[in-house]
Amino acid sequence: MKLNPESIARASSRHPWRTVGLWFVLIMSMGYLSSNLLADVLSQDIEFTNEPESVRAQNLLERSFPGSEQSNDTVFFIVGSPTSDVADPGFQARVTQLTEGISALGPDVIAGPPVSYVGLPPEQTQGLVAQSGHYALVPVQLKDNTEALVEQVREVAREATGDGVDVLVAGNPALFADFTKIAEEDLRRGEGIGLAIALVVLIVVFGALVAALLPIVMAIFAIVAALGLVALIGQLVDFNLFVTNMISMIGLAVGIDYSLFIVSRYREERKKGRDKLEAIGHSGATANRAVFFSGMTVVLALLGMFIIPTTIFRSLAGGAILVTLAAIAASMTLLPAMLGLLGDRINWPRLSKRARVDSEPDPKGGAWDRLARSVMARPVIFLIAGVLILGTLGSFYFQLHRGTSQNVSQLPDDFESKLAFVTLQQEFAGGTTDPVQIVISGDVASSEAQAAVAELQQAVAQDPAFAEQTTVQPSEDGSVLLVQAFFRGDPSSDASFKGVRDLRAEIVPAAFGQVENVDVAVGGNTAFFTDFLDVANRYQWIVLAFVLGLSFVLLTVVFRSIVVPIKAIILNLLSVAAAYGAVTLVFQKGVGISIFNDILQFQFVRVEAIEAWLPLFLFSVLFGLSMDYEVFLLTRIREEYDRTHDNTEAVAYGLRTTAGIITGAAIIMVAVFTAFASGRLGPLQQMGFGLAVAVFLDATIVRTILVPSTMRLLGDVNWYLPRWLEWLPKLNVEGHVDAEEALAIPEVETVGAREDG
Repeated sequence: MKLNPESIARASSRHPWRTVGLWFVLIMSMGYLSSNLLADVLSQDIEFTNEPESVRAQNLLERSFPGSEQSNDTVFFIVGSPTSDVADPGFQARVTQLTEGISALGPDVIAGPPVSYVGLPPEQTQGLVAQSGHYALVPVQLKDNTEALVEQVREVAREATGDGVDVLVAGNPALFADFTKIAEEDLRRGEGIGLAIALVVLIVVFGALVAALLPIVMAIFAIVAALGLVALIGQLVDFNLFVTNMISMIGLAVGIDYSLFIVSRYREERKKGRDKLEAIGHSGATANRAVFFSGMTVVLALLGMFIIPTTIFRSLAGGAILVTLAAIAASMTLLPAMLGLLGDRINWPRLSKRARVDSEPDPKGGAWDRLARSVMARPVIFLIAGVLILGTLGSFYFQLHRGTSQNVSQLPDDFESKLAFVTLQQEFAGGTTDPVQIVISGDVASSEAQAAVAELQQAVAQDPAFAEQTTVQPSEDGSVLLVQAFFRGDPSSDASFKGVRDLRAEIVPAAFGQVENVDVAVGGNTAFFTDFLDVANRYQWIVLAFVLGLSFVLLTVVFRSIVVPIKAIILNLLSVAAAYGAVTLVFQKGVGISIFNDILQFQFVRVEAIEAWLPLFLFSVLFGLSMDYEVFLLTRIREEYDRTHDNTEAVAYGLRTTAGIITGAAIIMVAVFTAFASGRLGPLQQMGFGLAVAVFLDATIVRTILVPSTMRLLGDVNWYLPRWLEWLPKLNVEGHVDAEEALAIPEVETVGAREDG
């Protein structure tokens, strides 16, 4: 048997119980894996797969200063009182009670004893006592940064609170625990809202409850399968915490959309008089084939993320790819089997005349048909208007500023650790617990090196980004020096990033430029994120070229045209740029935030910068999703063009037969993405909003205005393929046609060879 979407659909429908049984075993297995293993493979850490300067500094630090590799597992107990001083006996008693409680947790929880100012001489308490005298810091390393351990140390903090003295817990483990909790809560809420709206839209589109439920079931199965695969693959590599949100969001969107198109085509074939199995086979030759190629376009676009040498891009892209592949597999195998079992019962209970098998399959003369013909009657005017709308919105992309929106003060109040982080910043000079780590190796004992270190300290003290005080610590063997510089403000601010860049470009070279046999590397979390920003900027054009190049090749092979791919790429870039502009306007400039928050009850927060990873990731996801609708629409147009050779009629036919389904699919996608944007985490708000805007613009302005106007203006040139590319394989995306309907497919050899009238 020749393996293709049609043969797979026919085989699945002829052996439905076997197919359903295999999927049942798969889903049960994947559900077991995700419930037992998934939590252990998720991490909020972002790592490089190459070795920028911050990574070199950290590697040297770990080798020369044992224990530094656990810095991300350190929590900071903040003991404070508005009325008591750190010298008060009662205050010190609370600190002592706290340290005893921490020590009692034992080696299963903490990796080392807590450190406090109590009992230390004044010259050794720097960094442990706030300048105000009302707060003290007690750092301790945890054995791991799991939620269970964080909850245990928080319980110790609660027990030590009393008599006007409060104990708060800050640090990456506490932040990660809160992120995990809120991400899970927002995930459940987003899924619930998205599924509810999707069900309503599907009932309206299909006019039948069973037909409406089937795409939702396919999407849920795809999500469960993808989560199980993440849990399995996660035994080898860690995944970012947000991968679960990504899988649910993309899984609901593509899983429902792919099934929606296939079910719609099956019902259309039944209305044309084909029996059940033949209708499934014909749907497999058309809609299933389009689903396969559109899904592959999404996968190819996401593959560009693997070029970037950071784990967050690869993690989120990997999750989105897995759920897209699972959705394709379910749509091409499980869905035909379900259609084979249900037959016309898919239209039960019938809620409108659209569910009738004998209703009209081609809504000629309807609203979508009239719209398409109106646009094609004045193609230049509509083309200019559409480009102006998208171009104007997209122009704000040039004001987009990359950084991090996760300044502590901008986190939602639901974070238990928010008050702790704000107090830490205000009372302990912000960067006290997150300094820049300048690692100096080589002949550090020479007089020239020692003089350079002193010059470095003096220059750092004069830089407005840093506090005056620095510390110098030698390694045990004396071959490495660690100079710690502390930020004056938030280590995640633009001023801190600039401080790191100034250190590397000006201060360090000025101090060590003439010193031989010495190597200097600037590290620390802020330096790490500075490298992340630089990597994202450096690789964006490589990813852009990769995604556009692969998409062009795939679409050229699929449609046997070089004009259609070029046009599709340009139009999709317009919608992606418009989405960037919308994200910039709302989140960076604050335009419309009050409307979203006051009227729609969102929790959007204006930020200094958009998440650094978001533009590149949005580009790959949006480009792939936009191509979904392009492929579905163009396959219908090409199918009709091959039958009639009339470009204008083919465009009108393609638009009127797919517009209702594409619109329904777009509404579902927008609803799903908006539901996730209504959460409380800044990165997911920005991502969900950007995706929702792009899909909305793509389904309205691009598909209903720009595509028909450009197709009308280009005429038969749309299908132009140079002679030297005729060797390309004929994939026949639209599938077979019945013998009585078959007509020869013309090869357009010269530009403008035919007037489409």
